[in-house]
Amino acid sequence: MSNSSKSSFSVGSIVCQTIGHKYTETRKITNHIHEYKCKHCGREVTENSTGKIELLTNKVRQVNNNVAEFFERKKRRVTV
Repeated sequence: MSNSSKSSFSVGSIVCQTIGHKYTETRKITNHIHEYKCKHCGREVTENSTGKIELLTNKVRQVNNNVAEFFERKKRRVTV
């Protein structure tokens, strides 16, 4: 394995392993979909279409961006 492996060891990760993550909302995509980030370790997650938490990957982030853009256009169209 190389030194550039993504497994990092930090105090925040120890806290999360023992007592769990402390997520705060970082972005509201729609009324039902949000993105969250852990205060301790920095892990980013989002809610999927069924409401379950999943890891926020680049692909999921792009999907959320597209959904947010669609939601904003729809919201503007309804209010006008």
